[in-house]
Amino acid sequence: QVQLVESGGGLVQPGGSLRLSCVVSGAGDINWYSTHWYRQAPGKQREWVATITVGSTLYADAVKGRFTISRDNAKHTVYLQMNSLKPEDTAVYYCQFRSNRGQGTQVTVSS
Repeated sequence: QVQLVESGGGLVQPGGSLRLSCVVSGAGDINWYSTHWYRQAPGKQREWVATITVGSTLYADAVKGRFTISRDNAKHTVYLQMNSLKPEDTAVYYCQFRSNRGQGTQVTVSS
């Protein structure tokens, strides 16, 4: 059974940084599949943030140049490094691997 557990969220001031982690268990080698990060702010629809494939990374325009998605296959972990955070980045962040999604981790950007 595939399980995803996100961590690394918290409260940060505008301009700050956070690194989110998503541990994927029960899936074997995650390197051959795409993994995605999404976010959902209160009262808003879920929004795609970033994707890592076998050979590339993709980003939503809203985060391009500020966020970096990466993967450590040995640790079965996908990361989302978030820099230059803005209040509008406040949301619950989820990772998705194939049809599986984690519980999410809250990111709050506020002074």
